[in-house]
Amino acid sequence: MKQRSIRGAGEVSGICLGAMGFGTWVDEATSFAILDRFLEAGGTFIDTADCYAFWVDGASGSESELLLGRWLASRGVRDQVVLATKVGGLATGPLDEWPGNAEGLSAPVIRKQAEASLRNLGTDRIDLYYAHIEDRRTPVDETMGAFGELVDAGKVRALGCSNLATWRIEKSQAAALELGATPYSAVQQRLTYLRPRPGADGGVNPFATDELLDYVRNEPELTLIAYSPQLGGAYSNPAKPIPAEYDHPDSTARLAVLREVAGELGATVNQVVMAWLMQGTPAVLPVVGASSVAQLEESLGSLELRLEGAVFERLGCATNA
Repeated sequence: MKQRSIRGAGEVSGICLGAMGFGTWVDEATSFAILDRFLEAGGTFIDTADCYAFWVDGASGSESELLLGRWLASRGVRDQVVLATKVGGLATGPLDEWPGNAEGLSAPVIRKQAEASLRNLGTDRIDLYYAHIEDRRTPVDETMGAFGELVDAGKVRALGCSNLATWRIEKSQAAALELGATPYSAVQQRLTYLRPRPGADGGVNPFATDELLDYVRNEPELTLIAYSPQLGGAYSNPAKPIPAEYDHPDSTARLAVLREVAGELGATVNQVVMAWLMQGTPAVLPVVGASSVAQLEESLGSLELRLEGAVFERLGCATNA
């Protein structure tokens, strides 16, 4: 499998396997089969969080990490994978009060939850540790200082952030520099081929903005990682409508071109979306979820799809404006 490099975390596979549903809506046997196939195909990069998936009835939020820990132990493959997990988003009270009651990014929370994640995963280090959501209550220097302590202690190798505004990322990087601490090496944001409706901000799961894309282009040591690149199956499953924030005239034009290109290349629409992200500037590293081995196989096929210049430009220029 094609490789990418993340500062501090080293070489990772060109696709990251998202484990959000593992242990909740994806049962253990199926999760293990998906993980086994990913590893067999050369996949090394696996993404989870300390809160997956707390919103499912009866779940605590540790299900995904615990399942990954069992898989790693049963297969004996810890040194073959790059593990990413996150802190900050776990609900500390009633679900209907979230994200107001999210655990946040204070130093005590980061220290406590890092230890919990290490136990859940059955490992002595987290390869990439993310600030999961915005926490405007906590100064960025407190957050970056706490993260830096974990790196210095060898418990974390590299740091990332997710769902932060671009100016908050820049402020965090400056704080790390001033503290002599480790800066962020990766940014994980919502990004796909379709563009969100003008004015939509995505709330707690913000879209990757033009400003963020420009920022990453000019920060070569910052890797852009995209979640929800396939819109949860909405590109290909008629039973899943395009999410409302993407359902507008511009998307109609882009979907038409996307389907034309997929037909011409003998690829699936999802594969073209993934290839378009991976081959753009900045080159995006997508996180893909899967609830079956077949879904994973489709995503893996995108690694072999090459979009020639004219096709890539045609996809990029598609618009109803």
